[in-house]
Amino acid sequence: MTPIETDRLILRNWVDSDRALFHEINSDEAVMRFFEFRRNRAEADAKMDEIRAEIDELGYGFGAVTVKATGEPIGFAGIRPCSSLPHYAEQCVEIGWRLVERSWRKGYASEAAQAWLRYGFETLRLGEIMSYAVHDNHASTGVMRKIGMQALPEYTFDYPGIPDELAHLRRCVVYRITRDEWAERWTNSGS
Repeated sequence: MTPIETDRLILRNWVDSDRALFHEINSDEAVMRFFEFRRNRAEADAKMDEIRAEIDELGYGFGAVTVKATGEPIGFAGIRPCSSLPHYAEQCVEIGWRLVERSWRKGYASEAAQAWLRYGFETLRLGEIMSYAVHDNHASTGVMRKIGMQALPEYTFDYPGIPDELAHLRRCVVYRITRDEWAERWTNSGS
């Protein structure tokens, strides 16, 4: 993966020195509030290796987000193939992000997501990019709206395998942006 730079961020593949951060974002209660699992260090290391290999294979994926001024890794953002959206007929590409709590409310997620949309539409020539989140995850759906994605209520679904005691995590909303919608927004906003 060739690193992508924004005004404040560098988006790149994972390196071994990112392991502590990757574990932190996959085990922190605040960060993982809308997920049914937490990963211990061995599980996080294995998942990071899996993601890194996928990025090596595809040239893109859920890569590390680092602050350009300090080099500090703060989480991940990226796009990747997704076949887990029920009732959606096509193979799709999803966009996602997860940042450490100390980096929230600084606009990093939307800045990284905008860069990944640009990559997906300009470099990969994708026709659309999807995203989904737990219905009550207003921070994530707020980022989706901020980057120009539109809700697709007809694709709302219950995530499978969520135990009854975590039923509040089942209902997921789906958002999408097409290349044309992105181009119109980008041209009109200059962003």
